[in-house]
Amino acid sequence: MSDNSSVHASAVLVGERAVLIRGPSGAGKSRLAFDLILAGRTGVLPPAILVGDDRVHLDTAGEQLWVRPAPQLAGLIEIRGLGIRHCPFASEAMVGLIVDLAADDAERLPPPEALKSRLNGVLLPRLPVAAGFLPLPLVVAALTTTESSWSRNLAANCREGIGNHITSTIAPDFAGAASPLYRQEPGD
Repeated sequence: MSDNSSVHASAVLVGERAVLIRGPSGAGKSRLAFDLILAGRTGVLPPAILVGDDRVHLDTAGEQLWVRPAPQLAGLIEIRGLGIRHCPFASEAMVGLIVDLAADDAERLPPPEALKSRLNGVLLPRLPVAAGFLPLPLVVAALTTTESSWSRNLAANCREGIGNHITSTIAPDFAGAASPLYRQEPGD
């Protein structure tokens, strides 16, 4: 692995890929991390476990971005109103989605280029979340849904370029058959 760098972020392993949560201090990174863990415990998402809170290390290997907890913070998460708490954690995970909280470029119908970010040379799906919006429903939607053919056709045929531009590659990597929101029953 190369490009070892430490960043102010949180990360949660959801299924087989990590959600890397970035944003300014006080934006809700720890809160979203704990919400994702709870969503994994209740079955809304595949099992989810903390990788790191507040500060994580990023490494690249080939064309993959990996995240690890900062050693001094491993297994610790801040829960507002309770303080610093211990919880199980993963020692490393491959990043599959970047969530940017309090993002200035968050839009109702974001352009395709806003839904990607290059980090340490690796191009990844990105979810910009505006300040004041609850990020958990957006992240769950990104991880458990795919672009509809209706919205894809609308975007392709619309001169203004409006439409849902979230790629269909995010959900299968995270949810797969493990998520009750993504599972397709016979005959569906």
